[in-house]
Amino acid sequence: MTKTKYSQDKLRFSGLLLLSLMFSASSFAQQDVKGDAEKGASKVSLCAGCHAIPGYRASVPEVYTVPMIGGQSASYIVSALTAYKKGERKHPTMRGIAGSLSDQDMADIAVYYSAQNVDTKPNKLK
Repeated sequence: MTKTKYSQDKLRFSGLLLLSLMFSASSFAQQDVKGDAEKGASKVSLCAGCHAIPGYRASVPEVYTVPMIGGQSASYIVSALTAYKKGERKHPTMRGIAGSLSDQDMADIAVYYSAQNVDTKPNKLK
């Protein structure tokens, strides 16, 4: 890895950490939250930074391949984000990001990604 690539990864991680700290707020679990894929599309810019890059490998806290989540079931995505938010899953970047999401945000993001498939272009931000 070049020094520039390392610096970019370090900057990205620092930015994500800062954003997660700025937006972290506690929320109470809501029953029957309905996701909106259109609203979800406007909330996935942080997600797409890693999850929309085929074969992307992150190096914090250790080197691993980031999974593509397009086409994953909405209930699984909500469950995973909730586990990160509660600290049941341990990845520090995902814990910070999930901690900043409301139940509605999680539902919207989950429905957005569950509607994707292999032919869907990554996050068509407008």
